[in-house]
Formats: sequence, structure tokens, C-alpha cells
Amino acid sequence: MGFFTDVVALSRFQFAMTVIFHFLFVPLSIGLGLIVALAETRYYKTRDAHDLAAANLWVKIFTATFVVGVATGITMEFAFGTNWADYSRFVGDIFGAPLAAEALFAFFLESSFLGVLLFGRKKVSPKFYMVSSWLVWGGSALSALWIIIANSWMQTPAGAVVKDGRAVITDFFAAAINHSTGPRYVHTVVALLILGAFIAMAIAAWYLIKGRNERFAVNTIKTAAVVALVTTILMIPAAHWQAAEMANTQPSKTAAVEGQWEDGPTHLAFFGWVDEDSGKTFAPFAIPGMTSFLASGDFNKTYPGLNSFDAADRPTGLVNTVFQTYHLMVALFVVIAVVAVWAFVAARKNRLTQSKGLQRVLLFAWIAPFLAIQFGWMVAELGRQPWIVYPMADNPDVSLRTADAISKAVPAPQLLITIALFLVVYIVLFIGWLRVVLGFIKKGPIVDGATDNAGSTSPTELPSANVADVADVPAPDVATAEVM
Repeated sequence: MGFFTDVVALSRFQFAMTVIFHFLFVPLSIGLGLIVALAETRYYKTRDAHDLAAANLWVKIFTATFVVGVATGITMEFAFGTNWADYSRFVGDIFGAPLAAEALFAFFLESSFLGVLLFGRKKVSPKFYMVSSWLVWGGSALSALWIIIANSWMQTPAGAVVKDGRAVITDFFAAAINHSTGPRYVHTVVALLILGAFIAMAIAAWYLIKGRNERFAVNTIKTAAVVALVTTILMIPAAHWQAAEMANTQPSKTAAVEGQWEDGPTHLAFFGWVDEDSGKTFAPFAIPGMTSFLASGDFNKTYPGLNSFDAADRPTGLVNTVFQTYHLMVALFVVIAVVAVWAFVAARKNRLTQSKGLQRVLLFAWIAPFLAIQFGWMVAELGRQPWIVYPMADNPDVSLRTADAISKAVPAPQLLITIALFLVVYIVLFIGWLRVVLGFIKKGPIVDGATDNAGSTSPTELPSANVADVADVPAPDVATAEVM
């Protein structure tokens, strides 16, 4: 019963639950936003009815996802003022600027031009409409930047001092562009684009398996396969950049991800198991010093092990979880790379309709990037424990322990009630979103009132592109943190 009476554990669980659910939709909205923009650009160039139908379908799926993503993000902001009131008081001076900027610049940019996509097909010029689709995607990417700025400050604080128990900003640009903002943002956005490409290929693969909408499916996979391959290649330097930053600024997390107990060069394990009770790591296959080399270019570079940190200053009880999630993330990336290359080659050789095996793989391959993203955030958030604000490198006073960040006024019974209510509401929301999106996919791209089946001809007069079936869902009038 300890967990059910532990306010710290329950507060962390509640926030983790809301973030994980919110992050079901954020990767889809940012990843599919690029697919929407590419589809609109294709239609702008071809003026083909089939390309119009494809673009309309992606706008519908994106809009449904965007709306639920915004709604589920608002609950996290309320949590800052309830469960995490002491945390909010500590970081309020720091977080105010990026969260306000996210609302004023990114959210309104994205939502305003999404309105153009929903209602403006016949009211604006084709070029303005196409540019609007790119601005919607740009707005989502900009929103991610401001939230990553806030999250990265928690990981690697900069440009601040502590006054009267609160972190006070002294240099806005140093706080915003802190040590981990660049690598964390690039790593995150590239991962989201990979997922968007894989989701698009999964939908297209379903049509091929069902023998429907072949033209749409082939064009979608050809486009998404290029996006998947390019972003997968970009992920290699992006991941290296973030790993090097983590080794230099968060040594306890680096030790945890490789289960390193003693000071020395950090090995690169393929898999293993960490036994915290004995302080040992079982990793039968590892490349000696490889992680040190990847982080510094030197196989013999020494990094501190977990034993160099007090038990109260390292992720005690979580080391094996951090180790496993990190290595699962890396293993899933290998799967992603193989599938991306396979899809790209098949698309280049026009074998998409004949390759039944690839179609079945693509139908489920999206699970790999989705899980990799979730595991990556688990490494980022669990690996810095017990700190919610990791100690600032040149000013350790700028730090906050998770146990000191929760609100003392919210008891365990109230947390249990809110967790249960969130769970019920989120299940309902997820079922509703799933029914809407699957309904769009089942109908498929609509060309002049008829399903875009293989072999259909393109009419010269195009139907209205208004997507009123999703436009009546009201968008919240407050911005939310789209990436946590």
C-alpha cells in the first residue's frame, strides 16, 4: 500500500500518465503536419483531383489529432498549479517567457492557418492555401521549440540564480539556448517526423492490403519513404549530439544508461541487466570505451560511475529502468532504419504493390518509432532523478529535488481520485479520437463524391475541399505545452 499513500510517487505517476497520453498525439500532429504540407504541395503542382482527395484526407486526420492533443495538454498546465505548486513557484520566472511565447507565437500561428486549411480552399488563392499548410507545420515545430526550451532548462539550467528560494532569470538567451536545447530539439523533432512518415506508410499499406485506393497508397509510401529515410539518416548525428551533451552535462544519467558503477571509460553494451542491490551490471556483449568515444572522440575518456554519486543524488531504484529503456530505444532505431531502407528501395523499384511482406511490415512498423519516442522520454525524465531541476553545472544551488517540488496541500486520496478521473476521461477521448480517425481512413480519399479506387479517372471540376466534418470541433482558446 506504500505507493497509494506516497504523495510524491502519486504526483509523479499522475503527471507521467497525462504526459504519456498527451504525447500520443503530439508526435502525430507534428509528424503528420509535414505529410499534410507535402500533400498540399503536390496538389498545388498537379491540380489533380486524386491529389486533392489525398490532401483533404490528411487534413482531416491532422485536425482530429491536433484538437485532442491541445485538449489533453491543458491538464498538465493545471497540474503545475496543483500537484506541483512548489515546483511552479521555483521555476515560474524561468518558464513564464517560453510558455507565453509558445501560446502567442506558435499556437496562434498553427491554429490560425489550420483555419485556412479547414475553410479556405475556395476562399484563398491556391498558393496561399499551400503556404498555409507549411505554416501549420511550422507552427507545430515552433511550438515544440518553446516547450523544449522549458524542458531543457530543467535538464541543464543556465542563465539563472536562486533568490528567496526561487530561480530568477539573469540572462534570457543563456536560459533559453542552454546546453541541451539544440540537441534535444533536433533529436525530438527528427524522431517525430520519423513517426509521422511511418504512420503515413501504415495507412497506405492498409489500403494496399485491402486492394483499395492503390494510387493514393503508392504515392503516399513513395513520399513517406523518402521522409523516413532522410530523417533516419539525420537521426544518427542528432542522437550523437544529444548523447555527447548528456555525457558532459548529466554524468549521473550517462552512468545510468550504461549501468556504469565505477569511474573509467564508458562501454557500449548491446543488452544487459543492472542489479542495484549488488551494484553490478551484467552486459556480456559490450564494446569497451565505445560510449566514451562517441561522446568525446577518445576511447579512454574517463566518466564518473554511479558509485561516485551519493545514493540520494542518482536515480536510485530506476537505474535498470533507465538502462533498459535506453537500449530498447537504440534497438528500435535499428528496426526503423531497416524498414526505412526497405520501403525506400521498394518504392524506387516500383515494387510496392507486389511486395506483400513489406505491406504487412509497414502496417505495424509505426510501433517501433512510437515506442522509441516514449522510451527516449523515459530516459530523459527518469535518468535525471531525483532532480526535477538538475543541478546547474557552474551554480549547483540552481536545482530542485522532485520530493521538494510537489504541493504539500494535495493529499494522497485526492491524487487517487484525480488519477481515476483522468483515466476515465482519457479512455473516452482516445476511443472518440480513434473512431473519428479510423472513420476517415475507412472512407479513404474522396474524389468528387466517390472513393479514390485504383483506376478511377480524374474529373476536371474539383469538389469543395471544405472539411466541415471536423471543423465543428472547437479549438481551445488557450495554448498548451505540446511537447513535455
